[in-house]
Amino acid sequence: MQISRAKRRQRAVRLAAASTAIVALAGFGSLGIPSLTAAPQPDPQGEKTGGETTIFATGRNAFSFPAANLTDEERTRFVIGNSFFRRNWVEAPASTKARDGLGPHFIARSCGGCHVQDGRGEPPAIFNRLGETKDPTVALLIRLSIPGKDAHGGPKPEPVYGDQFNNAAIQGVNPEGRVTLRYETIKGQFADGTPYTLQKPVYGFADLSYGPMHPAVMSSPRIAPQIIGVGLLEAIAEADILANVADQAAAPGPIKGQANKVWDAPSGSMMTGRFGWKANVATIAHQTGGAFLGDMGITSRHFAHETCTPAQKDCLAAPSGKSGKEGARVQGQPAVEIDDKTLADVIFYQATLAPPARRNVNDVQVQRGQALFAQAQCATCHRPSYVTKEGPFPTLTSKALNGQRIWPYTDLLLHDMGERLADNRPDFGANGRQWKTPALWGTGLIKDVNGHTRLLHDGRARGVLEAVLWHGGEAEAGKDQVLKMKKADRDALVKFVESL
Repeated sequence: MQISRAKRRQRAVRLAAASTAIVALAGFGSLGIPSLTAAPQPDPQGEKTGGETTIFATGRNAFSFPAANLTDEERTRFVIGNSFFRRNWVEAPASTKARDGLGPHFIARSCGGCHVQDGRGEPPAIFNRLGETKDPTVALLIRLSIPGKDAHGGPKPEPVYGDQFNNAAIQGVNPEGRVTLRYETIKGQFADGTPYTLQKPVYGFADLSYGPMHPAVMSSPRIAPQIIGVGLLEAIAEADILANVADQAAAPGPIKGQANKVWDAPSGSMMTGRFGWKANVATIAHQTGGAFLGDMGITSRHFAHETCTPAQKDCLAAPSGKSGKEGARVQGQPAVEIDDKTLADVIFYQATLAPPARRNVNDVQVQRGQALFAQAQCATCHRPSYVTKEGPFPTLTSKALNGQRIWPYTDLLLHDMGERLADNRPDFGANGRQWKTPALWGTGLIKDVNGHTRLLHDGRARGVLEAVLWHGGEAEAGKDQVLKMKKADRDALVKFVESL
């Protein structure tokens, strides 16, 4: 008996909804993660955002499913990696040898503390007029540096507080301080007279435990992004990223993206950056090891030294944890607190998180918005589609990430976004006005997963339209087109982006 495409899709959606409920109840505690049915070919509208890895899911767990085409063995490894991603680490010494070594300074106790439900963070809530925040800054971190470069050409850390400001610490160690945040209102209006307001964040530091910062300190806020599909992004051929550079250079107009060459610690080489808000990280392996160290104070083979500076005597004296068969803890000396295998499982988990399918692809308003998206040249930077080459785990039995037609909507390049978005802090080849084009897949599900719609590198935009209105520099002309649109077209543009 023939089953229509619509009925097949309805069945897939029901499967996804049921599976979401199973996973929510189990907390990924069992190995019985169901396979979700991928949409049938052909897929000219990019409904299958991640090719055969795509899952059909909405709701709270939409970003937390494994790629649909993994083998059972790979799904088991996904669950193991997920457990170390989500569960809290503890300070040393502790009886929990596999999870000790938190701190001495940190901003979160787990990867999932920033990437809640594998999703996007938001700025802390404002508590009073002085800019004090009610909740600790967790999903929002502040990078620090001073003029100059480190040994690999990256930012030079601030000498007292290092390369990242940490507002939490273990017992016996002072937190570095706290971040303050207030907003200034920017008013404007569309060509049809409709008013709008933007919120410009103003950051500061208070209660500094180790004295003042360097007078030339540069700081840059960063929100934790959703991590769906990162393995597929790493599987994009470098030649395709560099082709984006060449194509934009040859085309008329102001859009001229640049690739960022960055140091990759696991490979010990300079590579093309594709992760981080300034494309300042090349691989998921480096991103994960760096985040374990910077965000939680957990050392690993390629990030073996705690980030305590000479001025932080209490930090230097704190005990370190060491996982592995020896189970030793060495006072004040570097130790590998997460072993290679466990770290690799966490990397595998992130690399195989599936992007959810697009929704409402046949909606007339969505299709109108897609045409307007291209007309405003948004698709030049937010390149819709690629065919992946080889993923970060080439030994995958399923070859799940290889040769997939994906729809992330990014060129993975740096662009001058204008003075209003500038952090004035260089990062390898990125200057103080440049930001990497973020992938747009999953944008419309952030509210389902994380309960908010905050966008851009520091979460200042309260939705898609505000994010567009913050664009400047190379994107100024595109923003001007949006300002001239009538309300129905603005609504269509937003609805298209939220279908991704």
